[in-house]
Amino acid sequence: MPEIQIYTTNICPYCMMAKRLLDKKGASYTEINVDAKPGLREEMMLKTKRRTVPQIYIGDYHVGGFDELYALDQQKKLDDLLKAA
Repeated sequence: MPEIQIYTTNICPYCMMAKRLLDKKGASYTEINVDAKPGLREEMMLKTKRRTVPQIYIGDYHVGGFDELYALDQQKKLDDLLKAA
């Protein structure tokens, strides 16, 4: 299974839904809470070119946010992406 990173905040409902979906798939991930340390949000914005959370990477592939993650699951593409690497 490829390395998964998810940028989150403490009170983001979409972050919680993304983590719940990944948990349901049995995927392990590294959560990077941008509220935890000054500069993490800026680091995320430089890396993703986006301001909103969650921002999800599966391996080197930038999925985007929860909507994109959910769309991949609905299109039956998420499982293959999680197996790749």
